[in-house]
Amino acid sequence: MKNSFTVIVATDCGSTTTKAILIEKKGNEYRQTFRGEAPTTVESPFEDVTKGVLNSFAELEELSGRTLLDGEKIIMPANDLTGVDMYISTSSAGGGLQMMVAGAVKSMTAQSAQMAALGAGAIVMDIIASNDKRLPHEKIERIRYLRPDMILLAGGTDGGTVTHVVELAEYIAAANPKPRLGTTFQLPVIYAGNKEAREKIKEVLESKTALRITENLRPQLERENLNPARKEIQNLFLEHVMAHAPGYNKLMTWTSAPIMPTPAAVGKIIQAIAKKDDINVVGVDIGGATTDVFSVFDGIFNRTVSANYGMSYSVSNVVAETGIENITKWLSFEADEADVRNRIKNKMIRPTTIPQLLEDLKIEHAIAREALRLAFEQHKSLAVSLRGVQRGKDISESFKQTEEKETLIDMNKLDLIVGSGGVLSHAPRRSQAMMMMIDAFQPRGITMLAVDSIFMMPHLGVLSTINEQAATEVFEKDCLIYLGHCVSLTNSGKLGSKCIEYRIVFHDKREEAETVLFGELRCIDLPVGKEAEIELTPTKKFDLGNGKGQKVTAKVTGGVVGLVIDARGRPLSISGDKGLQRGQISKWEKAFKAYPDTS
Repeated sequence: MKNSFTVIVATDCGSTTTKAILIEKKGNEYRQTFRGEAPTTVESPFEDVTKGVLNSFAELEELSGRTLLDGEKIIMPANDLTGVDMYISTSSAGGGLQMMVAGAVKSMTAQSAQMAALGAGAIVMDIIASNDKRLPHEKIERIRYLRPDMILLAGGTDGGTVTHVVELAEYIAAANPKPRLGTTFQLPVIYAGNKEAREKIKEVLESKTALRITENLRPQLERENLNPARKEIQNLFLEHVMAHAPGYNKLMTWTSAPIMPTPAAVGKIIQAIAKKDDINVVGVDIGGATTDVFSVFDGIFNRTVSANYGMSYSVSNVVAETGIENITKWLSFEADEADVRNRIKNKMIRPTTIPQLLEDLKIEHAIAREALRLAFEQHKSLAVSLRGVQRGKDISESFKQTEEKETLIDMNKLDLIVGSGGVLSHAPRRSQAMMMMIDAFQPRGITMLAVDSIFMMPHLGVLSTINEQAATEVFEKDCLIYLGHCVSLTNSGKLGSKCIEYRIVFHDKREEAETVLFGELRCIDLPVGKEAEIELTPTKKFDLGNGKGQKVTAKVTGGVVGLVIDARGRPLSISGDKGLQRGQISKWEKAFKAYPDTS
């Protein structure tokens, strides 16, 4: 049945734009052939999401010459240049899926609940825990004030204490919160805690909320079981949140598979590609209001959303968090801090504008580096091994535990970084995107970097749940633009000292051998898909991942930017002297040919 789909249409209903893509089977492979978009129509005066979907379809019809619609009806199945075999969609319109989570112990069950919600594609508005140091009335007021789309309640291992999780349920009942959409309906609450507490949870919540009970997401201290809770979240997203958003009831009757939250769909395709190629992947989607980070390390998937780090609506939050000096340190021109702040505030009040001057573009790229860095730091702090393992199982001891941060993100084992979002996907030069990602993520050893060409990862994520072959083929051939491999030092040293000797044998048997000094960047032309053999020998004080002074040999693949040798050290250090700072940044920009030469 899977292979019978030869024409597929997918849409992503974003908060501002609905993007439609056409995927067709050409011979034995699937390819993305046409793309259309239109403004999303969930708000007044339309208040019907299907209008924007139909408008994006109309653009696809015009570009492709294929008739997709009979009035407002999608023609199925496909026949010659008419109709489609399948229609699928994702959505983040109306603010996406906004949740609160509650758990008995902040660093254990509440953390697991947070990871379940994030993995399902939610924005986590707040975490309520028995030990979060807020007074009962403060917790109740917070639940009432935020008005989430749903609440995930967890707590206690199976057979353990029930007191704390029942207490949390009582706070939810006392708050009697109303959902953000469909205010005449009951708020969905998912209980995924100690099974011994289920009857008491029903007594407290069943009359006041739309209660769903699923498997415990932390049945034992040593084991997490997040998938049942994630599935329940996505089911309720469709039944309660989407069903109450304007026009979604109609849209759900059109699709061949359940509508998926946009971030959950992006997570699906990241997981599919990591599994297919057996690699460790980090993906990022940087938007106007939020930045999502996804990772798969040794088969373990994590997603985080940094709700206040974005490039337009949240741009001032980035500056407030990192400090204006961390923005200006990335600028190769002399900049007055007050002027930079004014330009940033202009972006916040006019979020749809794009940079008109080269200086504005460089400021935007400086902010993007810091937004990406902050979001990735947050991701690393949440993508951790299980809390509480090999500890005393008494709940009082659990409350006293200090938080350990054993991140699962190992940059020395990272194979691929995928960037998405306007500032990366639509950067005027691909080298700018690569430069921003290297500076923000600071990869170590040998890492491939890529960008999503036209933001089709959500479409392919939902497709991967139905036809993984089609999704991964289009992802690799049409979605990903490979920028090239980056070879990086993993430690630091003295500026200007000899640190790496390299020798490259190119695909055409040509050879190149040179020395790189600490603090330098080299960008070597290596075309897309072409392989080269590289041999790098660090001096005895420097490490490329195999140990100090240890040689590294590898096959590297080219990209639209080429092969980058990054000898700036880790962590990346920039001079504190403003004049030296500008000189460093200018040299690095020239190495990438990132901007027009204005000298």
